[in-house]
Amino acid sequence: MPPKVPPARVVRAVEAVRAGVQGVDRRLVPGPIALLELVMGSMVTQAVYVAARLGIADAVVDGPLTVAEIARRVDADPDATGRLLRLLGGYSVFAERPGGRYGQTSMSAALRADAPMSMRGMALLMGGSVHWEDWGHLEDAVRTGEPVVPKLRGMGVYDYLDANPEFAEVFNAGMGNLSNLETDAVAAAYDFTRFGTIVDVFGGRGALLAALLRRAPKARGILVDERAPDLAATGLFREAGVEDRCEIDTTGLFEVPPSGGDAYVLKHILHEWPEPKALEILRNIRGVIGPDGRLLIMEFVVPEGGGRHPAKLVDLWLMLLIGGRERTSVEYAGLLAAAGFTLTRVVGTASTVSIIEARPSGNGAP
Repeated sequence: MPPKVPPARVVRAVEAVRAGVQGVDRRLVPGPIALLELVMGSMVTQAVYVAARLGIADAVVDGPLTVAEIARRVDADPDATGRLLRLLGGYSVFAERPGGRYGQTSMSAALRADAPMSMRGMALLMGGSVHWEDWGHLEDAVRTGEPVVPKLRGMGVYDYLDANPEFAEVFNAGMGNLSNLETDAVAAAYDFTRFGTIVDVFGGRGALLAALLRRAPKARGILVDERAPDLAATGLFREAGVEDRCEIDTTGLFEVPPSGGDAYVLKHILHEWPEPKALEILRNIRGVIGPDGRLLIMEFVVPEGGGRHPAKLVDLWLMLLIGGRERTSVEYAGLLAAAGFTLTRVVGTASTVSIIEARPSGNGAP
């Protein structure tokens, strides 16, 4: 059975309450203090990173332990470990118990390597030296409007990952953590049972496609990704119980995908590319999609107006690394129109990712 996911409207309501509380908090705190707390956030990130590296969350999985016992289990200095836990306890990453013991919270549980929705990979990526060095050059990206990684490392991001497999493992684990938060929410937010064949373009290992097929038991799927065999996609499909309804096509991202799909899926693909490259991907799909087909783009959609949203932070990250960008719904409508599509609606999900639905222009019904 597919996992239960809360309705998107419920999640949005909770987010609105949280935003309201945060707004009150910011108005109550003097500006200099609020800003100081904000700029010191990087130090908390590093503390969480160290806890993840040491495996402290895994050490206390069976119950609270004294600082000395935690330090012994993770091979660290007892006094320094206690000071680290004291800080993180103040942020509810760990819970301080009577007798100077520390135990799990919902956040520390997410730092465990074996947690169902582990964020350990993301903690290791965000606190790692490569990430810090990249963001140390944000000013250069803002001044020039160009990504800094090619100049900083002498090669693009993906070439750097190929040349540095240890960092690639950290990077992919972090991205996998984020993807896991989104997959079930995306699958639950849209009726995929209407499609006979779902084509996931550049879908990596196929986790999203497997989730969609579990929601649509009569559909078949095509995973289009030249990397899929090396990513053990067949094993994932087998484990998900959808292997008999899946096939793998090793066509490249900028090549024409197979025809015959009722829905073509792009998840976190277009945001990596400036408009000419994004249009190339879209026009290749436009050339093979049927008149009643649907293009489904899963991306952050930048909201109009003020307020916090992960899209605004990821947008800077993309600019810094590869020159990509997050887009508003209006920008997506324009991009899609230039590629021969009409944006029909934007569907919210229980995650921060939306589903942008489009159809071929002039063909089919909305």
